[in-house]
Amino acid sequence: MPTSTIQINEKPVEVRISDNANAELNTRKKPITAEMELFFSCLIRKRVCFYENDKGIAVTKGLNIDFHPVMTRHCADTELQEDGPPMTDFPLAKPQSFTPRWVSIDFNKGKWLGEFGY
Repeated sequence: MPTSTIQINEKPVEVRISDNANAELNTRKKPITAEMELFFSCLIRKRVCFYENDKGIAVTKGLNIDFHPVMTRHCADTELQEDGPPMTDFPLAKPQSFTPRWVSIDFNKGKWLGEFGY
C-alpha cells in the first residue's frame, strides 16, 4: 500500500492509499476529498466522508485530505445516524493535539472507504 505524508495543523499525517483506490483515482476526471471528521457531542465519533471537490491538502492527482472537527449544540438520540442533528465547526485551542497521525483510503465494490487514527 503506497504511503505519503502531508502536514495538517503543522503535524505530519501519513496517508495510506490502497491499490484499488489508486486505480480508481487514475480513472477520475474530478478530484475527491477525503474529510476526516471528528465529531464532538455526548460521544466522540470519527469517520471519513468523501466529497467531489478540491478542498483540503492535495496528496495525489485527484485526492485531497481534510480534517474537520465538528460538534452539535445538544445531545440527541439521533446523533450517530448519518443525518443526525445539525453540526457546526468546533474550534480547537490546540488543533495539533487532535490531528490524526494516519488516514487510510480504499475503494471497494464501487464505494470509497476510509478510516483514521491516532
